[in-house]
Order: sequence, then structure tokens, then C-alpha cells
Amino acid sequence: MSRTHDGAGQRVSALLAAAPRHLRVASAADSGAAVTRSHLGDGRCVGWYAPPVPGWRVAIDAERAAAAPPPALARRFGSTDFWGRWTRVECLAKLADVPVATWWHRHGLEVPSGTVWLWRTLPLTDLAVTVAFTPTHRVDRVDRAGRDPRTFPDVAVSGAG
Repeated sequence: MSRTHDGAGQRVSALLAAAPRHLRVASAADSGAAVTRSHLGDGRCVGWYAPPVPGWRVAIDAERAAAAPPPALARRFGSTDFWGRWTRVECLAKLADVPVATWWHRHGLEVPSGTVWLWRTLPLTDLAVTVAFTPTHRVDRVDRAGRDPRTFPDVAVSGAG
């Protein structure tokens, strides 16, 4: 599922539609040619191998789909589609240049309305994977979520819940 961006991003939308062809699971040593990658706890990496799109940034995140969510996070955010929501938020926080803990504090595991991202969350082998894009050239100097960056609390959030 993606949010649209005023008709822009047709090439990005096409890449997202073909995402399974552009994702590969390999060891870290074998995924160095990826445009971007996500490291898994078992030593594997998921790499994005599509050509870069001028004017767009890309991020990916992957997690083992069958893994139980950490109990404290499941209590806080619920366990329904946890890893799909988690990977999506990890990508969007990366693209917004916001620490994910700050994102949780502000939005939970949700995507705020009115965002400028295009994304796709999909299964890949035993994984939940999200690939997300945002335009790099913004006329106004708001964060990638389309909001004044000062609306994010300037605090460090730590701990499990």
C-alpha cells in the first residue's frame, strides 16, 4: 500500500510493483552491491537491487515474519500485523531522519496521514519486508513526513515500553 505524491513517482510506483524482482536475501558479504540493505539477526541481509531513481531516497527493512514480537512492544502497539507495521515504520523513520524511538513516541506504529512516501510491504521467503521511497527535493523545509520537524519531541526515548 502506498500513499500517492501528487502524480509524481510513476517510476517509483513501477519499481514497488516489481519489488520481488529487486530484492535478494544473501549474506552481508554477498550483498555489497545492493543500493541499500537490511541486516537480520541471523546474519542474512536483504538487499534492494533496483536502479536508483533520481530525486528519490530509498530505505528497506526486513524482519523474520514468524518471530514473536517483543512482549513489551506487542503490549504497547498490539501484535496484529506487527512485523509489517514495524518494517514500514522503520523505513519511514529512516527516510524522515527521525530516530525510530521518537517516531514511536509520536505516531506509534502508524503512518501519519498526509505523508509523501511511497512504499510496499510484502512477504519474501520467511521475511516481512518494506521498501519505501520519499522525494529528496522538497521546496519547503519540512520533514519527510510533510511536517515542521520541530513537532517531533526533542527527547530520547529508551527502554522497552
